[in-house]
Amino acid sequence: MVRTQHIGSDRIVSWEAFPSMDGMDNAMCQYMPASATMTLAGALQRGAPRNPSAAIVTGERIDRDPLRVIRDPYPSYSVVAMDVERGEVIAGDENLFQILVYDRTANTPAGAAFTEPKRVIKGPDTGIEFVCGLYVDQPSGDIYAIHADTAAVMQVFSREARGNSRPTRELHTGSEARGRGFAVDPDREELFIASQHNSAVAVWRKEAEGDEAPLRLLQGDRTRLANPTGMAFYKAKDELFVANHGQVSSRDTARPNADNRPLGTRQAVPGSGRFVPPSINVYDHLASGDTPPLRVIQGPKTQLNWPAAIAIDDRNGELFVANDIGDSVLVFAPGAQGDVAPIRAIKGPNTSMDSPSGVYVDTKNNELWVANYGNHTMTVFPPTADGNAAPKRVIRSGPSGTRSLMIGNPGALAYDPKREQILAPN
Repeated sequence: MVRTQHIGSDRIVSWEAFPSMDGMDNAMCQYMPASATMTLAGALQRGAPRNPSAAIVTGERIDRDPLRVIRDPYPSYSVVAMDVERGEVIAGDENLFQILVYDRTANTPAGAAFTEPKRVIKGPDTGIEFVCGLYVDQPSGDIYAIHADTAAVMQVFSREARGNSRPTRELHTGSEARGRGFAVDPDREELFIASQHNSAVAVWRKEAEGDEAPLRLLQGDRTRLANPTGMAFYKAKDELFVANHGQVSSRDTARPNADNRPLGTRQAVPGSGRFVPPSINVYDHLASGDTPPLRVIQGPKTQLNWPAAIAIDDRNGELFVANDIGDSVLVFAPGAQGDVAPIRAIKGPNTSMDSPSGVYVDTKNNELWVANYGNHTMTVFPPTADGNAAPKRVIRSGPSGTRSLMIGNPGALAYDPKREQILAPN
């Protein structure tokens, strides 16, 4: 064991070589590429190949049926968006890799197993993976989608797309601009994508495609970005709101990314990783480089706990936060900053919320939509809802009371022999 000194704190680092295995190189055992793990995880969740245990190790294919498979058979809503002009609600499903479209007024009866969507975009040609960010262009009805950290691409699908349809346009965001947050400035036609792993916000033309470089990048210690997730653009004030989970590391000098496009991204400084309280940061819409936020909502009074998607009510400037681990939607006053309590919090057993990860404010129909990743539901409330309020409508993708397994991009597995439990970090 070796003791090292990084950023003022002691770290214990230990390692042990794995024993050699017949037919497998020892170094390969220790350093199996992450991409291989991602590919296998993606194949398992896509449902192909039919034999999940098939893998390429040393050029030899291993065909062996699993003893059993742990899988959620129902869609898990990760994000929600609206085609307001056409009265449709669009949901992203991270579990079965698809985009589902419903009538806005759909309401699943209590005794029904689920509500059948109007159309589904799904299949290998779609390129859809862990769809976690959606935007609908209201004039055209085109659907924009991003896919967390497994696909460095932003896709655009026609509103007529269904089944195994190819996207009409793709933007390759580069290996260091994968993220969950997604926002659009419709007037300047700019597209914002929050990159989780390098704590940055990259900005492209809304119509960008192929290998087009971004217009600018917001990144650096002074930005206070820390694993950014949800984003929202407030047109009345030309402000960009960014939700942060709270994991961050310091970064060294700028370098080109893996695709040799100078994004301005920087390598993490070893040992500098740290946890900070979750936050909502607000920036000027043209902010770039290492620019500090205009204001920050952060602290114990905020109740923020893994804030996911966020939305702005353009009529009054209220901020809505899908508070994932808090099983709540928090509403903050216009201009809120510091350690302030929300003005409203939708939370309680009557709300049917469970790990809410998506939120959308429909100002035309005066409705608040919430995607609940934990229980196969989308719930609809008045924007003024508060406390333990029951939803006015519910769309379910599975039987009532069935909790989602929430297996999403599992990166490793462990077994607890004392409790006989399988541990799956996602």
